[in-house]
Amino acid sequence: MFKLRGHHLFCLLGYQGMGYSRDYVENMTQLHQTLRDQPETWIQLIEGPDQLCAKYPNSGEYHCHDQHITARDHVILEKLGLIIGQMIKWKDIEASIRNNVVPSDIQTVCETCSWRSYGVCEEGIQNILEGKGLRKVQ
Repeated sequence: MFKLRGHHLFCLLGYQGMGYSRDYVENMTQLHQTLRDQPETWIQLIEGPDQLCAKYPNSGEYHCHDQHITARDHVILEKLGLIIGQMIKWKDIEASIRNNVVPSDIQTVCETCSWRSYGVCEEGIQNILEGKGLRKVQ
Protein backbone atom coordinates (compact mmCIF):
# COMPACT_ATOMS: atom_id res chain seq x y z
CA MET A 1 0.00 0.00 0.00
CA PHE A 2 1.13 3.52 -0.78
CA LYS A 3 0.12 6.76 0.90
CA LEU A 4 -0.39 9.58 -1.60
CA ARG A 5 -1.62 13.15 -1.54
CA GLY A 6 -4.13 14.39 -4.10
CA HIS A 7 -1.99 16.18 -6.64
CA HIS A 8 0.44 13.27 -6.93
CA LEU A 9 -2.38 11.25 -8.49
CA PHE A 10 -2.10 13.61 -11.49
CA CYS A 11 1.72 13.77 -11.32
CA LEU A 12 1.87 10.01 -11.77
CA LEU A 13 -0.11 10.28 -15.01
CA GLY A 14 2.46 12.53 -16.64
CA TYR A 15 5.58 11.01 -15.12
CA GLN A 16 8.35 10.24 -17.61
CA GLY A 17 11.39 9.75 -15.42
CA MET A 18 12.19 13.39 -14.67
CA GLY A 19 12.33 14.83 -11.19
CA TYR A 20 13.95 17.04 -8.60
CA SER A 21 16.88 14.73 -7.76
CA ARG A 22 18.19 11.23 -8.39
CA ASP A 23 16.63 9.94 -5.14
CA TYR A 24 13.30 11.54 -6.01
CA VAL A 25 13.33 10.01 -9.50
CA GLU A 26 14.22 6.54 -8.18
CA ASN A 27 11.40 6.71 -5.63
CA MET A 28 8.85 8.03 -8.14
CA THR A 29 9.88 5.48 -10.78
CA GLN A 30 9.52 2.58 -8.34
CA LEU A 31 6.06 3.75 -7.25
CA HIS A 32 4.96 4.47 -10.83
CA GLN A 33 6.16 1.08 -12.07
CA THR A 34 4.39 -0.74 -9.23
CA LEU A 35 1.08 0.98 -10.05
CA ARG A 36 1.55 0.36 -13.79
CA ASP A 37 2.29 -3.34 -13.31
CA GLN A 38 -0.05 -3.94 -10.36
CA PRO A 39 -3.16 -1.73 -10.70
CA GLU A 40 -4.76 -3.63 -7.80
CA THR A 41 -2.31 -1.87 -5.45
CA TRP A 42 -4.01 -0.08 -2.56
CA ILE A 43 -3.57 3.66 -2.11
CA GLN A 44 -4.45 5.59 1.03
CA LEU A 45 -5.22 9.22 0.26
CA ILE A 46 -3.59 11.47 2.81
CA GLU A 47 -3.30 15.17 3.57
CA GLY A 48 0.13 16.75 3.43
CA PRO A 49 3.52 15.23 2.61
CA ASP A 50 3.46 11.65 1.36
CA GLN A 51 5.88 8.94 0.25
CA LEU A 52 6.94 10.97 -2.79
CA CYS A 53 7.53 14.11 -0.73
CA ALA A 54 9.82 12.03 1.49
CA LYS A 55 12.46 12.08 -1.28
CA TYR A 56 12.05 15.74 -2.22
CA PRO A 57 15.58 17.18 -2.06
CA ASN A 58 16.51 19.28 0.95
CA SER A 59 17.69 22.24 -1.11
CA GLY A 60 15.76 25.45 -1.14
CA GLU A 61 12.12 25.77 -0.14
CA TYR A 62 10.32 22.57 0.86
CA HIS A 63 7.11 23.13 -1.06
CA CYS A 64 5.37 20.02 0.26
CA HIS A 65 3.86 22.05 3.12
CA ASP A 66 2.88 25.00 0.90
CA GLN A 67 -0.80 25.97 1.22
CA HIS A 68 -1.11 26.26 -2.58
CA ILE A 69 0.00 22.63 -2.98
CA THR A 70 -2.49 21.55 -0.30
CA ALA A 71 -5.23 23.48 -2.09
CA ARG A 72 -4.33 21.67 -5.35
CA ASP A 73 -4.58 18.34 -3.50
CA HIS A 74 -8.11 19.18 -2.40
CA VAL A 75 -9.23 20.38 -5.85
CA ILE A 76 -7.98 17.20 -7.51
CA LEU A 77 -9.57 14.91 -4.92
CA GLU A 78 -12.85 16.78 -5.23
CA LYS A 79 -12.72 16.53 -9.03
CA LEU A 80 -12.19 12.77 -8.71
CA GLY A 81 -14.90 12.34 -6.08
CA LEU A 82 -12.36 11.05 -3.56
CA ILE A 83 -11.67 12.03 0.05
CA ILE A 84 -8.69 12.21 2.39
CA GLY A 85 -8.34 9.01 4.40
CA GLN A 86 -9.95 6.89 1.69
CA MET A 87 -8.39 3.54 0.78
CA ILE A 88 -8.73 2.81 -2.93
CA LYS A 89 -7.05 0.62 -5.53
CA TRP A 90 -5.05 2.35 -8.25
CA LYS A 91 -7.31 0.83 -10.94
CA ASP A 92 -10.28 2.54 -9.26
CA ILE A 93 -8.43 5.86 -9.28
CA GLU A 94 -7.92 5.36 -13.03
CA ALA A 95 -11.66 4.68 -13.39
CA SER A 96 -12.43 7.90 -11.52
CA ILE A 97 -10.09 9.78 -13.85
CA ARG A 98 -11.87 8.30 -16.89
CA ASN A 99 -15.23 9.39 -15.47
CA ASN A 100 -14.32 12.86 -14.21
CA VAL A 101 -11.28 14.34 -15.97
CA VAL A 102 -10.35 15.62 -19.42
CA PRO A 103 -6.81 16.54 -20.52
CA SER A 104 -7.54 20.27 -20.56
CA ASP A 105 -8.28 20.16 -16.80
CA ILE A 106 -4.49 20.26 -16.27
CA GLN A 107 -4.40 23.83 -17.57
CA THR A 108 -6.57 25.08 -14.71
CA VAL A 109 -6.13 22.56 -11.88
CA CYS A 110 -2.33 22.55 -12.22
CA GLU A 111 -1.99 26.11 -13.50
CA THR A 112 0.98 27.03 -11.29
CA CYS A 113 2.84 23.71 -11.54
CA SER A 114 6.35 24.04 -12.97
CA TRP A 115 5.97 20.69 -14.80
CA ARG A 116 2.77 21.73 -16.64
CA SER A 117 4.65 23.33 -19.55
CA TYR A 118 5.98 19.93 -20.66
CA GLY A 119 2.48 18.81 -21.72
CA VAL A 120 3.06 15.29 -20.44
CA CYS A 121 0.21 15.33 -17.92
CA GLU A 122 -2.41 15.92 -20.61
CA GLU A 123 -0.93 12.97 -22.53
CA GLY A 124 -1.07 10.85 -19.38
CA ILE A 125 -4.75 11.68 -18.87
CA GLN A 126 -5.45 10.82 -22.51
CA ASN A 127 -3.74 7.45 -22.01
CA ILE A 128 -6.05 6.73 -19.06
CA LEU A 129 -9.11 7.82 -21.07
CA GLU A 130 -8.06 5.40 -23.81
CA GLY A 131 -7.63 2.55 -21.30
CA LYS A 132 -3.85 2.38 -21.74
CA GLY A 133 -2.98 2.96 -18.09
CA LEU A 134 0.27 4.55 -16.97
CA ARG A 135 2.95 4.91 -19.65
CA LYS A 136 6.13 2.89 -19.46
CA VAL A 137 9.05 4.87 -18.05
CA GLN A 138 12.30 4.21 -19.88
